[in-house]
Amino acid sequence: MTDTAAPAPVSAVPRLMRLVCAVLGTVVVVVMLLVAVRLKGTTNTVVTYRTSDQVAMVGIGLVLAAGILFLGRSRVDADADGIRFRNVALGHALPWTAVRAVAFERKSPWASLILENNDEVALVAIQAFDGERAVTAVEGLRALHAAARAKDPKKPPLLY
Repeated sequence: MTDTAAPAPVSAVPRLMRLVCAVLGTVVVVVMLLVAVRLKGTTNTVVTYRTSDQVAMVGIGLVLAAGILFLGRSRVDADADGIRFRNVALGHALPWTAVRAVAFERKSPWASLILENNDEVALVAIQAFDGERAVTAVEGLRALHAAARAKDPKKPPLLY
């Protein structure tokens, strides 16, 4: 008896990268907050700092922190129909018929998709730093890809 159950859907995010971005964003906000608090006490013969300058420093810190957190937005979601992924800002959706292979080289920082047209697309959400989580995600993607491509019509054998 064979098991014909479809592979489970896969969702992946860069866990370590999100943690690093959160810590770095917090550090930036705290540093800018400290700068803002100490700004009025700074003696400078050319410029007089006001409350608006302090508020601006905190605002700059919040904007910088938001930019840092934005870097951790990468995500991969895949199911039997195809794969959807977002690398920082841009999102893409591909059917499995457009994907030739799911690659995760030993020295590569993240996984990638090799497409039927020989293009290669990075999956930044599946990073080598995440260790076993990344391996599990790649194995899941490969299982989904294999199950979807098993339905493809067989190519005729070569005549030579």
